[in-house]
Amino acid sequence: MLHVGLGLALLSALTTQLGFLLRHRGAVEAPDVDARRPLRSIVGLFRSKWWTIGYIVAAVAYGLHVSALSLAPLSLVQAVLAGGLVLLAVLAERVFGFGLRKREWAGVALAAAGLAFLALTDKAPAGQESADYSLLGLVAFELALIGLGAFLILQSRGGGRERSRAGIYLGIASGLLFTVTHVATKAIGHHSDGGPLAVLATPFPYLVVACGVVAFFASARSLQIGDGVAVIAVTSIAGNASSMPAGIVVFGDPLGSDGFTVAARVVAFLVVIVAAALIPAPTRAGERAKEAGRSTSGARREPATV
Repeated sequence: MLHVGLGLALLSALTTQLGFLLRHRGAVEAPDVDARRPLRSIVGLFRSKWWTIGYIVAAVAYGLHVSALSLAPLSLVQAVLAGGLVLLAVLAERVFGFGLRKREWAGVALAAAGLAFLALTDKAPAGQESADYSLLGLVAFELALIGLGAFLILQSRGGGRERSRAGIYLGIASGLLFTVTHVATKAIGHHSDGGPLAVLATPFPYLVVACGVVAFFASARSLQIGDGVAVIAVTSIAGNASSMPAGIVVFGDPLGSDGFTVAARVVAFLVVIVAAALIPAPTRAGERAKEAGRSTSGARREPATV
């Protein structure tokens, strides 16, 4: 069951990054996202063919992610998803016209090594057992991520902010809020034996919807105003860097059975995150296409309206 969950997580990582790149292509062609006019913003986004295709791909990725969470520990699922940045690098260069330097490919190798070690040394429970959570840990984590995400969104609204910096703020915020939804989704599995009514009696479905909507607008706007690969990368890094410790603190995923394994797994987690940080600096070989897409939607206005 664990290996099936990891396979689903790998497929989710691939489709997640493909969906992000497609949505970026569509976002720069769409009218400015404005959370004060949500319906108009949503219609504008989905009128873009590439955004719509990317969103469908992202929906498939989310379904695969939810299935993986039902079969494998959160920390390990998120480690595999962190490795999705490797796939982002390959797709961005081979399919979407970005170029990668040696530093980024070094990050790819480090991420692969770290993820392989985590998979080989995992002793965590799988299936329903992995959904047991600490209520205090869950509340503390979720409130902290929501607070930090709200702060970054407010920071992005500053009139003097550079567009690229505002995009990074919104990308990080959306990554943190996506983690809130992932943790809540995993917690829903703890109550699933009681049926739909038992699940609806918990706050988790509503938390998934509320934070998912805010993350949707923040992510869409970040793709419009920030550098595409950098924004996608920091969104993924923020999500995975916050989700892996959540798996340990909230759901009790063990780090190892002895001191050496614990230390080695901690280093492996850090290697995955450091490797991810090395990747998001590719340059766009086809930047002219991006600028052409922006010109079709008119000049951009304020740095951020989310």
